[in-house]
This record gives sequence, C-alpha cells and structure tokens, in this order.
Amino acid sequence: SRFLSYGARVTPSPSDVSLFLDLNQFAQRTPWLHVPLELFATYGLGAFAGLLAVGWLLARRQSAARVAALVWAGVGTVLAVALNQPLVQLFHEARPYTNLHQILVLAQPTTDFGFPSDHATMAGAVTAGLFLVDPVLGSVSLVLAIIMAFARVYIAAHYPYDVLAGLAFGAAVVLLGHLVLRGPLTRLATKVADTPLRPLVTAAGAR
Repeated sequence: SRFLSYGARVTPSPSDVSLFLDLNQFAQRTPWLHVPLELFATYGLGAFAGLLAVGWLLARRQSAARVAALVWAGVGTVLAVALNQPLVQLFHEARPYTNLHQILVLAQPTTDFGFPSDHATMAGAVTAGLFLVDPVLGSVSLVLAIIMAFARVYIAAHYPYDVLAGLAFGAAVVLLGHLVLRGPLTRLATKVADTPLRPLVTAAGAR
C-alpha cells in the first residue's frame, strides 16, 4: 500500500470528493483487487485496440457502411483524445493525490491534470464506434470501458467525475462525427472495394 499526501492545488466538487473517498475506502478494503485493476488501468488500452481489430474483421464481412463506421471508430477515437487535451488544460483539475491526505494511491503520480480522463475518453470513443459496427462487440467494449473508468478511480488516478466526463466526451465526438461523415466514408469504402485494396474493406465472399 502506498499512501501519499500533497498540498492542495485545485479542489473538485464536494460530491466528487465524497464519492472518490468512498471508492478509495473500498480500495483499501480489497487488496486482492490491487494488482489486476492497477494492471488494467495502466495497460487495458490494448484491449480496446484488440476490439477494433475484431471489429475490422466483422465489418469486412458485412458492408461498406460498417467498414466506414469502423474506420471512423479508430479515427474518431484519436480525434477525441486530441480534443481532450485542451480541455484538460482548461479545467486544470489536480489529481486526487495532490489535494487529499491519507488516501491509498496505486497510480504512478504524475503532474498532468485529470479532468476529463484521457483513458475514459478513449474508452468511450471506441465503445461508441463499435456499437456502430456491431452491437455485441459494442457491448463487450462497454463493459471494459466501465471497468476502465472504475479502475482509474480505484487506483486514485482520477476523481469519478473525471472518468464520467471522459466517457461522455469520447462517445459524443465519435457519434456526432459519424453523423456528419458516414456518407463520405461509406462512399470511400465502396470505391476502395473496386481497387486492389479491396481486401482491406471486403472479405472474400462478402457483398
């Protein structure tokens, strides 16, 4: 167990702090969860990359529209995380371990700000994109996104509202972008299917 105390810098809302402290107390009572949740909070992004790869395999067997949705899921995720950076600097919210005393900290301390969470933004974006490709795959991603959000709070890397905002922001960027770009992207995927790059967008025997 690692307990840290730092001088306060930016204080989040009282309800956010209260919920964080409740979850931190839970973390202190569940040492058997420390290693798995710390590992997932740190390296779990790879699982979402794997889901995008599976989504690509499924989309190629379905339609150009699904391929377009999958492409946007990836591109939109990168865009969402990029757009999140100025928000993080704007809100300038300190991590829990910078302004709370005697809490359990499993996260590696950093000087970066925490609101909205980059990890949650990515998870929300991928999840929204995968729902556009395949509902079952999207559901799997949603479960992992919830675990990721919980894990980031559990290890004291974020307050609860940090991850909730990240999930919502990532999903919003991808869904709104898809509304605007699904037509052009679908036409592009259809055109690519008539070129030597066809295997990228269409599986053998797929329409």
